[in-house]
Amino acid sequence: MSDLAQSPRKFNFDVEFEGGRSGASGSAYRRSHSAEDVERLVAQARAEGEAAAMARIEAQTAQALSNMAETAKAALPTLAQAAHLHRESAAELALACARQIADAACERFPEAPLQAALAALAREIEATPKLLFRCNPALEAQLTAALAQTAEAIGYAGQIVARPDPLIPRAGFILDWGDGSAAFDPDGAAARVAEALKSALAAEGLHAEALALNPSTEA
Repeated sequence: MSDLAQSPRKFNFDVEFEGGRSGASGSAYRRSHSAEDVERLVAQARAEGEAAAMARIEAQTAQALSNMAETAKAALPTLAQAAHLHRESAAELALACARQIADAACERFPEAPLQAALAALAREIEATPKLLFRCNPALEAQLTAALAQTAEAIGYAGQIVARPDPLIPRAGFILDWGDGSAAFDPDGAAARVAEALKSALAAEGLHAEALALNPSTEA
């Protein structure tokens, strides 16, 4: 009963409990930091922030590169088709230019194809007694003279007989020596070249090698 009769005593909630001692002689929580600690914490926080920012940037960069790769991959068929169309256009332009040059050459020198053919056939016609050739009536005289000149140059001593044919185009001709014949049709030759080029482009399709944009920079 004596203990209960004693006056109440205020209880202090200390922050340190060591060996049953009570009191506020030492706090478990530091109330202040030194300048060095502050700088260290700031530096640590800055480093962690920079690392997190770099990680985000790297992730965004990787995603952007992945998107670019997908976009480029999706565009490859279109680029291949465009390149193929460009090749076709370039080939058609080159063929048209060649046709213009060939037509001009045949107009200026209509006897040249006939003379070249006769020279190439020299061995086949050397023993032929008669050589028959047909040509456009407008060029009969000119081609006959050119054919006689070439025949003399290759040593052909047979008879040359010219027959005009209005169906044969200018610079065209037909040579007949009995055992064989040869013919030249400028329009037909141009059509065959165009068809061969078209077939080559179709076979090549979209699998042609890419052209170097700047060959001078290649090793």
